[in-house]
Amino acid sequence: MIRLPDLATGGIRAYEPRRTPAEAVRSHHGSGARSTAGRVPLASRTVFAAAHVVADPLADTSPYGPAALDWEATLAFRRHLWEHGLGVAEAMDTAQRGMGLDWAGAAELIRRSAAEAKAAGGRLACGVGTDQLSPRGAGPAPDREKALAAITAAYEEQLALTEDTGAQAILMASRALAAVARGPEDYERVYGTLLRQASRPVVLHWLGPMFDPALEGYWGSGELDEATDTFLRIIAAHPERVDGVKVSLLDADREVALRRRLPQNVTCYTGDDFNYPQLIQGDEAGHSDALLGVFDPLAPLAAHAVRLLDSGDTAEFRAVLDPTVPLARHLFQQPTRYYKTGVVLLAWLAGHQGHFTMVGGLQSARSLPHLARAYELADSLGLFPDPERAEHRMKQLLAVQGVAQ
Repeated sequence: MIRLPDLATGGIRAYEPRRTPAEAVRSHHGSGARSTAGRVPLASRTVFAAAHVVADPLADTSPYGPAALDWEATLAFRRHLWEHGLGVAEAMDTAQRGMGLDWAGAAELIRRSAAEAKAAGGRLACGVGTDQLSPRGAGPAPDREKALAAITAAYEEQLALTEDTGAQAILMASRALAAVARGPEDYERVYGTLLRQASRPVVLHWLGPMFDPALEGYWGSGELDEATDTFLRIIAAHPERVDGVKVSLLDADREVALRRRLPQNVTCYTGDDFNYPQLIQGDEAGHSDALLGVFDPLAPLAAHAVRLLDSGDTAEFRAVLDPTVPLARHLFQQPTRYYKTGVVLLAWLAGHQGHFTMVGGLQSARSLPHLARAYELADSLGLFPDPERAEHRMKQLLAVQGVAQ
């Protein structure tokens, strides 16, 4: 039994954790042997998990200094995702990009993960952005031409590094571009330049302001229909250079409408951490593949669900994945950008790292009741390979915060 803070009453209540993990978790971790299922590629959908980074808890750093990572634990987690058959989306917002991880740290992460992917035979796509620059771009704000040139150059530097490692590029939304651009034409200019230079098809990422308020009005308009039209014009001008789009707007109807307008060769990767089961399942007109931060903690269940879909068992696919949505919605509740705290908590409780410390001190970004509820929801799904270890670690965290056990 564990005593948890109660969100509803503000008091304390008893919770009895489950004693065995879910079968998809147990079969992968049981008896010291890896399941062979994870080595079978997923067939019906392309699925990426956006992976978190593991901080070095012994580094003498500040929330504002360069990030210090535990490289072995960080790369081991990527191997865990590949073992389940998932691709890794690297150096994305789940990895605290722009929230503690700077470009120097992201560049090293991309290099190391690319080498690891080659050794493991894992699929890797990496975030390309402009975080060498301040959010306002480069130079005085009124000098728009110089700022746009600097933004383009920053993207080009990151694109070149990523492609040199052999990884696929994901062109992420740029805070600097959002701050400088006057309208759709500036986005078409910058992205057009980048797409013409890309040596292989890239993924375009539309990250909504719920994930990063600095991206309000991206694609040149705060009106989403107008922004969608600009987004689609950029793709239509360079369809051979766009592998797919990652849509993170938490609006299932809008994503479906967008994917129905995409060129036939362009994939829609859902980034909707609220509605992913129905979007991945799809309908008679098509489906979304996936590039999701929530698949970091959900990897065993997500991989199992997609294998059921591979076999044609749609009902069982939904039976496995639908119950995970309450946890996802809890982790990604507003302020959504702090979902990473719950992701790292679950990685610690599951035994993927030995501590609950985050780059930039973001372990403090969610309340204790929020974290306790995340533990309860994850435990109810059987996500922890060793439920007793997860219970013990959660009790340690609660005790430090004043909830005696």
